[in-house]
Amino acid sequence: MGIVAVSGAAGGMGRALRAVLEASGERVVGIDLHGAEIIADLATPAGRATAIAEVGRHCGGRLDGLVCAAGLGGTVRPASRTVAVNYFGAVALLDGLFPLLKAAPHPAALAISSVAATSGPWQDHPLEQTCLSGDEDAAQAMAEASRTPNAAYGCSKRALAVYVRRLAKAWGQAGVRLNAIAPGPTDTALHPAAVDDEVPGPAAHTFVPPLGYTAAAEEIAQTIAFLLSTRSSFIHGSVLFVDGGCDAALRPDRF
Repeated sequence: MGIVAVSGAAGGMGRALRAVLEASGERVVGIDLHGAEIIADLATPAGRATAIAEVGRHCGGRLDGLVCAAGLGGTVRPASRTVAVNYFGAVALLDGLFPLLKAAPHPAALAISSVAATSGPWQDHPLEQTCLSGDEDAAQAMAEASRTPNAAYGCSKRALAVYVRRLAKAWGQAGVRLNAIAPGPTDTALHPAAVDDEVPGPAAHTFVPPLGYTAAAEEIAQTIAFLLSTRSSFIHGSVLFVDGGCDAALRPDRF
């Protein structure tokens, strides 16, 4: 039985993933604002430090898996909090828990990005670049000042996918697999919030996957469980779209 730390374990994809992992015999150490083994706010440096320290205490110095599932949608205000959790909170967990992952025999980690990372003008966006530079204060201020709908969400999710790709060489050489997934519309609290919001609502309402339906959280969770398992032992440094065909429909010639 392995030990897997899951941020955002109390809701949405994180809760579905916990059920899937525990059903297969894994031990889950959840991180969330409530209803988890570790109560920590990943929007703050203090909360991130608490999460990292507590994961170490729970796992006894060896962590088999890590999933950065905690995330906020584009309708959350202030937008600075979206950037803080989606990018800087996830990056802090990846960096801080890397030593514990290296101590496991077949470790794997995963970050949840989004199909939104490629469905908007986020590549080389100043906010994406500021996230990647590591300047959290500037990134939060830029998110607050932006007049572009969904910029905080799209840029933070794209930056996270890029960060995962940039880590692939060093992590692979250390024997730790790391991937990201980019889900499409999924039946969690984030999706109806976007559909009902007056700003992103019209676009979100018409953003229907070619498969014709919104994914169940368990469908995404099953993919994550596969990527954590030794069945995916040669998949590393990838951003896997689990989106019902959205990215292919939007960018058929780019992959």
